[in-house]
Amino acid sequence: MKNPLLEKSKVVCPICGTIRSKPIGEHIRTEHGEQAFIQAVLDAKRAGVNDAEIGERFGITFRQLEHIVTKAYGMNLSVLSRPKRIRSWAPPSFQLETTTVWSFKQRGNWATHDGRYRGNWSPYIPRNLILRYTQPGDLVLDPFVGGGTTAVEAKLLGRKCIARDINPACVELTLENLRFSPPHTLFSESAVYEPEVSVGDARHLHGIADNSVDLICAHPPYASIISYTSSIDGDLSQLSVPEFLREMGAVAAECYRVLKPGRKCAVLIGDTRQRKHIVPIGFETVGVFLRAGFRLSEMVIKRQHNCKTTGFWCERSVKHNFLLLAHEYLPIFEKPVSGMVPEANAVIPSPVAVRIQPPAKSVASPETTTVWVFPPEELEGLTSANIAQRYGGHLIGHVPNRSTTVTLEDYTREVQVLVADVLRTSQPGEFIVIQARDFRAGKYVLPVAKAVVDALGQNPHLWIKEIVITAPNDSSAEPIEDNLRIVHQYLLVYEVVQ
Repeated sequence: MKNPLLEKSKVVCPICGTIRSKPIGEHIRTEHGEQAFIQAVLDAKRAGVNDAEIGERFGITFRQLEHIVTKAYGMNLSVLSRPKRIRSWAPPSFQLETTTVWSFKQRGNWATHDGRYRGNWSPYIPRNLILRYTQPGDLVLDPFVGGGTTAVEAKLLGRKCIARDINPACVELTLENLRFSPPHTLFSESAVYEPEVSVGDARHLHGIADNSVDLICAHPPYASIISYTSSIDGDLSQLSVPEFLREMGAVAAECYRVLKPGRKCAVLIGDTRQRKHIVPIGFETVGVFLRAGFRLSEMVIKRQHNCKTTGFWCERSVKHNFLLLAHEYLPIFEKPVSGMVPEANAVIPSPVAVRIQPPAKSVASPETTTVWVFPPEELEGLTSANIAQRYGGHLIGHVPNRSTTVTLEDYTREVQVLVADVLRTSQPGEFIVIQARDFRAGKYVLPVAKAVVDALGQNPHLWIKEIVITAPNDSSAEPIEDNLRIVHQYLLVYEVVQ
């Protein structure tokens, strides 16, 4: 006789023990009540059942599961079990990043770092920032401390740290993660500084003096992408995109106030998608900080590795012509030493519009995420082949060996003129793909792609579909210099609309 417990469509009710068909959520709610249902979901989560199985078992969405966990624990946790004991104090064979594409296949789990707090950044990011831009004993500020990743790194690296979060539960989690005593062998040049951790609002950095901080490491919640609290007033993750950007203006102003002139402020931020089109929160946030008085010192692309690129998602990506978001931005700003510094010009290749030709043959494995990384010798060819296979219409690219020294405004005007010409012969549903890359002008970076997106944002005949990052996969060691080597480019994909 067939054992119903072995049938994947069957599950045992954790409360009454009856065998039921999946999902059992309605049965638990009806027979045992809402609180019993919530407790059953949390018990499954604590037992290590993965999120997809919990959703299938109880008939809830991922967002509903997040809400249950966040309400129960006061913060959004991906894992409810306690972290393992410390096995190492530093990442093995660590080297500073030297280019503008940062890619960490393993999140990093030395010291007390773990992935419990959903959405926290890899400890490799603050480690790179702290070692590149500070000295032992310098003061690091994290105004969105979350699970304490930056505070832990500051303590490990012998830097002072002020860590704040609007969520008291995050403060408690950070304090828990800071309960360690690193071996003295880690500190040959400095003492151990215990971070100052407290509840606080990044928009109002009370108690922090003007021009007192050496480095700011900020990873704000992205508007409405991940909910970090269930009911705390001032939680930026609960806001719409326009509200989020408005409040980030207050954050930028406070960061500018407390940062020392000539020092750096790094902000990790990503994009989102609405109605199958990209919403460029990243570029918008860069604009917020530039308007606060900062200058852009570096534009780093953080590559994500948790995107499923095969099977079901690969098929959907090709069938419905969308890409899985696999990039975040890490703009590194500088507070000018003497107010606003005049913007320098850069040598930027001239733009030209060409018709995208159908591919001679289909790409065997088309790209399914927003980051395309190819061998250097195949970068141009494979990029062109993927563009041709996915997007009909026009390409506005760079003229080889024809560059001019222009202002950013002049360059964007040239692009606007070309786009206007292309639109005259384009049909709704076609695409216009614009190649762009950032350029260094003096000590700062000109965010060319952001400027193009800003310039075309009011065009009623264009709707931005994708922002793709392309880069070579050359992993050869680069010498450590004052500036990162710019290796990434952008493909700004616009859909032509009525």
